[in-house]
Amino acid sequence: MKIGIKGINRASATVTVALTAGAVLAGSVFAATAQAATPPTPTIAAKGGYVMNNGTAKTLFTKAADTRRSTGSTTKIMTAKVVLAQKNLNLDSKVTIQKAYSDYIVSKGASSAHLIVGDKVTVRQLLYGLMLPSGCDAAYALADKFGTGTSRAARVKSFIGKMNASAKSLGLTNTHFDSFDGIGNGSNYSTPRDLTKIASSAMKNSTFRTVVKTKSTKQKVTTKSGGYRYMSWSNTNTMLSSYSGAIGVKTGSGPTAKYCLVFAATRNGKTVIGTVLASTSATTRTADMKKIMDYSFKK
Repeated sequence: MKIGIKGINRASATVTVALTAGAVLAGSVFAATAQAATPPTPTIAAKGGYVMNNGTAKTLFTKAADTRRSTGSTTKIMTAKVVLAQKNLNLDSKVTIQKAYSDYIVSKGASSAHLIVGDKVTVRQLLYGLMLPSGCDAAYALADKFGTGTSRAARVKSFIGKMNASAKSLGLTNTHFDSFDGIGNGSNYSTPRDLTKIASSAMKNSTFRTVVKTKSTKQKVTTKSGGYRYMSWSNTNTMLSSYSGAIGVKTGSGPTAKYCLVFAATRNGKTVIGTVLASTSATTRTADMKKIMDYSFKK
C-alpha cells in the first residue's frame, strides 16, 4: 500500500515538474516575443531628431526635439507652403528672372537652380527649382513675386513676414524665419518637432506632394528672345531612391545648420514624417533618418 502511494507521489511530482518546465518555456517565448515587438531606441549622430505618425500626430521618436537650431535649406519647405497658400494661385503664371537673383547666388555662394536672367519661368517650375536642386535663386524669385510692396526689399520682407505668420498659425513657438531660403542673419531657426509639423501641413497640398517626391525633372522654359530652353533638376534628397516608401521632403545644410533632413515615407498605409537637424555629414544624416524611420515604422 505504501509502495503504491510512493509511486503515485513520484508520478505526480514528475507531472508537476513537466508542467512547470512547460510554463517557464512558454513564458520565455512570450517574453522574447514581447521584447522583439519593442525595438531598442536608436542612437543618432544628429543633435536633434523627431518623428511622428502623420495620420495621428503621435510622437514616435524624439531627441532634443524642442531645441532651437539653424535649419539651412529645410526653410524652403515653408517658402513653398506660403506660395501654395496664396489665394487664386495660378501655378502657370510666369515670372521673369532678374539679375538680382543670380547676383544673390554669387554673393552668398548659395545652392542654385541655375536660372537664366531674362527667362520666363512658371511658378510651378520655380517650385521644382526650389525644392529639387534647392535653388536659392528660385526662392528669391518666389519671395519677390508673392511678397507685397513697391520695392524688391519690401516684397521680400513681406514674404518672410508671411512665413512667420504661417508658423504662428500652426501654433509653433520655437520657429522664426529671417530669410526665404535659410541663409539667415542669425534669427532663422526651428526645431525638429516644429519642422516636422510644418512639413506635415505642407504635405496636405497635392502640388507640394508631387514636387517633393520627384527624383528629377526636365522643364521647358521661355527665353528672353521668345525661344525656349530645357532646365534639368535632380532632387538632393537621395532617400527617394534608397528608402522604400519615400515620398519627400527636403534636405538642408550650412555652416551653422550642419546637415539636416526632413523626410516622409509610407508603408502599409502608415505614413511617418520626421526631421534630423545638425547631423555630421550628408551620409550621416541619411543614416540617422533611416534608423529612426525604421524604428518608427515598427512602433
